[in-house]
Amino acid sequence: MNTQRLIEACRIDRPNTFRLKDHVPEATGPFESKEQVPPLLEKDLKRMAELHEMMYAQGQWSLLLIFQAMDAAGKDSTIKHVMSGVNPQGCQVHSFKAPSAEELAHDFLWRTTCRLPERGRIGIFNRSYYEETLVVRVHPELLARQNIPPRLVTKTIWKDRFEDIVGFERHLARNGVVIRKFFLHVSKKEQRQRFQSRLEEPAKNWKFTDADIEERRYWDDYMDAYEDMIRHTSTPAAPWYVIPADHKWFTRLVVAAVIVEALREMDPAFPVPDEKRRRELARLRAAFSRNPRA
Repeated sequence: MNTQRLIEACRIDRPNTFRLKDHVPEATGPFESKEQVPPLLEKDLKRMAELHEMMYAQGQWSLLLIFQAMDAAGKDSTIKHVMSGVNPQGCQVHSFKAPSAEELAHDFLWRTTCRLPERGRIGIFNRSYYEETLVVRVHPELLARQNIPPRLVTKTIWKDRFEDIVGFERHLARNGVVIRKFFLHVSKKEQRQRFQSRLEEPAKNWKFTDADIEERRYWDDYMDAYEDMIRHTSTPAAPWYVIPADHKWFTRLVVAAVIVEALREMDPAFPVPDEKRRRELARLRAAFSRNPRA
């Protein structure tokens, strides 16, 4: 099966009319069971590794992957499984927790700007600057910690931040950073089941905190914030993909397909030596062949 239709179904091309309720967290596309997925996923993971090797050698483009989601939506496991075949030398993962005192002393884009991927590399943001339009919006008391001049904290601050983000991402795109953004859309029911698993299974206890339950009280507020964020920041240069996340096997398949598509669009290739370099390589090859002790 061609996964292109899955990609198109998840990509937000018309953000002005986007409604989160139109996207079903339980969706699995045309698949009736996870047994149908491994061959497709394996194919994409292999192709991803091949394309990334060329991208890394070429050293011109970089790829920024942004993952946002409610707790227990599967960001960590998706990153782990989808990126399993990529050369770790060319992949950088950064998880953004609550900002430090140093980070709060800068503008809200500063801490993530410092972690952008170099040319030839894939950068993965597990949460990102979008937290500034999500958790900070749901919990406005966090905004006070940023010590922004009071007269700048206006009723349009979220709209202003959306504009800043769109401008920032446009700048990155114009400088060779390909951006793909994923909202892993998990249902409240599925989140509860995953929290229950974290509480009951000793190997998963470390993943659970009191805050996980506390944040569920704000579920509707978060859904409104996500919807508004996607409406204002999904652009051709940096599109959002709303990925159904109740079934992790389906989530991984679609995320992998999106990444492969992004790498293909770069059209990466191994560097081709110029005439001067070819002569030098011929000289070195001849010298190496003549010296059996080399």
